[in-house]
Amino acid sequence: MIISGLILTISMLVFALGKSPVFRVDRAGIAIIGAALTVGTGVMSFDRAVQAVDYRTIVLLFSMMIITSYLNMSGFFQLAGNQFLNRLHSKSQLMLMVILITGILSAFFINDIICLILTPIVIMITRQAKLNPTPYLLGVATASNIGSAATLIGNPQNILIGSLSHINFAWYMALAIPLTLLGLGLIYVMISWMYKVELSGQLPEVRPMIGVVHGYLVKKGLVVVFLILVGFLMGFDPALVASLGAAYLLITRRIKPNKIYSGIDFNLLVIFIGLFVIIGGVEHSGLLMLLINTPWMKSIQSLWVFSILTVILSNIISNVPAVMLLKYLVPLHMGHIWWASLAVFSTFAGNLTLTGSIANLIVVELAKKEKVEINFVTYLKIGLPLTVIMASVALVYFTIVTKVFHII
Repeated sequence: MIISGLILTISMLVFALGKSPVFRVDRAGIAIIGAALTVGTGVMSFDRAVQAVDYRTIVLLFSMMIITSYLNMSGFFQLAGNQFLNRLHSKSQLMLMVILITGILSAFFINDIICLILTPIVIMITRQAKLNPTPYLLGVATASNIGSAATLIGNPQNILIGSLSHINFAWYMALAIPLTLLGLGLIYVMISWMYKVELSGQLPEVRPMIGVVHGYLVKKGLVVVFLILVGFLMGFDPALVASLGAAYLLITRRIKPNKIYSGIDFNLLVIFIGLFVIIGGVEHSGLLMLLINTPWMKSIQSLWVFSILTVILSNIISNVPAVMLLKYLVPLHMGHIWWASLAVFSTFAGNLTLTGSIANLIVVELAKKEKVEINFVTYLKIGLPLTVIMASVALVYFTIVTKVFHII
């Protein structure tokens, strides 16, 4: 118990800080080190460590990365961007379109990857139009978090929750979409109010983005995505459906496989596998049950307390580790509502601070390379009120849903 507790504590500390304060160890590195120590110190055997990994989550995450990378290589995101640009006339319309595109794409593809794709495009467009890129980039970061809450494939923690809970894809989507639409609208209102000077007036003529678009590959990718979503909505195994779709897209003579693989975030996959082993070790050692049976943990029987704890923990140690720890507090008799709450609140929590989600950091780091600075305070002015409002609305919303379903 002591060894597994130390491994967990040190790992969560590095996750909270983003990197080790002493060594050059990042989140992926501590996941590898923690998993290796869990097995190497005898906390858990190698076979048990293998069994602790939820491979359905890994397969689903990996498959969605391949699909998103394929669409990027085919030129789909560039084509979609140009189509929207042709219909814009004002700066506020561009802001609205950035939020909507980011939110919609983040719902059906992994939001971290969407931020990787859209951030350079938004910077390029704003520079061509001689606009301040900051409000538009804030729109990308916040909308990617809010939008990804709409489905169980929008972000890594939701993919994990969907795999662990087996809640119905269509049911969750119907539950989360009203909150997501409200959140996207709120982002537009807040950014438009805060940057009303920068977003007023007509949009200068912007040249379309230049690049190769493979029409056949775009059509093929969109057909596969549509069929995958149909499979999800019909209740088929998400990991199997996504892997079949990804496998079919890899059968091509037009794109080299290495180009598609370059869009896969292998660090994130390593983090997931390592965390499964670390937390599996804590559970196997008996420490987890000891913690759960403490009076403080037993007092967490309220959905409100659970949801607020989700927001706080997601900002301290990041949302994926938070979900892996909080899953043990979900009660059996009303699990589907609590799982949905965990998905929504762990995602909304990402907007609280600049370091609240990987998507935020991706936007900020890519912007920094292009000499665009978004500091902690600048982000907090949008992120803090947005998270407080959305979390409050979501608490009331889930309370009503719970009563409607006669759960309490």
